[in-house]
Amino acid sequence: MPQSTTGSIDSPSPQWRGGAAAIAMLTFAVDGETPVLAAGRRYAQHAMAMSHQAYDARRGLPRLLGILAEFDISATFFVPGLCAERWPHAISAIVEAGHEVAHHSYSHRPSTELTPAEERWEFERGLEALHALDIHPVGYRSPMWAATWNSAETATSIGLGYDTSLMDDDRPYIIETTAGPLVELPPHWSLDDWEQYAYLNEPRIGNIIEPPEKAMQLWLAELDGMREFGGLFQLTMHSFLSGRPGRARALRTLIETILERGDVAFRTGAQLREAVLADPGVERRKLEPVVADPHTYPNW
Repeated sequence: MPQSTTGSIDSPSPQWRGGAAAIAMLTFAVDGETPVLAAGRRYAQHAMAMSHQAYDARRGLPRLLGILAEFDISATFFVPGLCAERWPHAISAIVEAGHEVAHHSYSHRPSTELTPAEERWEFERGLEALHALDIHPVGYRSPMWAATWNSAETATSIGLGYDTSLMDDDRPYIIETTAGPLVELPPHWSLDDWEQYAYLNEPRIGNIIEPPEKAMQLWLAELDGMREFGGLFQLTMHSFLSGRPGRARALRTLIETILERGDVAFRTGAQLREAVLADPGVERRKLEPVVADPHTYPNW
């Protein structure tokens, strides 16, 4: 049976939106070399692959920070701990520009491929790396959104306040854990630039390069849908992808278009978490793992 819920998610104007038709949350993953190294340690020897990812902090991130400054918009940047160690000045520059930095594991290895102890190590080691830069994150995103049924409990137990890894909604809700409430800010693949721009021949982290116009068409359709149905437009970008010149220009146009709509408010993850916790009508849930019968589903 579906989990029973409390509160009404169909309220015409929930408090968490603050009177806006929809909330836009601009998020950026500053992954650096971690997604490639997660595919295999041997890729550290591939100079092209490493340089492809170094574009992230060297050029893409400063360009995107400049565009956000043009509009005085605060965004949320998800940073793996290893990237914080390799590029400390770049990550500190995010905070200095007035943006939020959130937790994105240590190594960017998908949690679903780790043991519970390994996943917890990723949480703790990534947190240590951010603390070393005097960054104290509130939010978390699983690498590749590969959350486990343990992720929410672990995140809350180490003091994190929101997650953005689960895709069963397009509005925020609260997960009840044994360590306290965890705000879930649901993402979706359709609002991720990886599915539009990611290409690398080895390792094969993606095999597509779409024009920014196509990405814009998809994202604006989702934006207007969220405006009609009152949802969270959470755009996920990567500075080694969306920081490329033509794509960065498209992001500027997207922001201009959102502002022209006139009924969408921008929020960081931390700001949205506070708004969700203050709204008594927000749905609360307990995660219930799916149990697959081995006789019905014999293939592991």
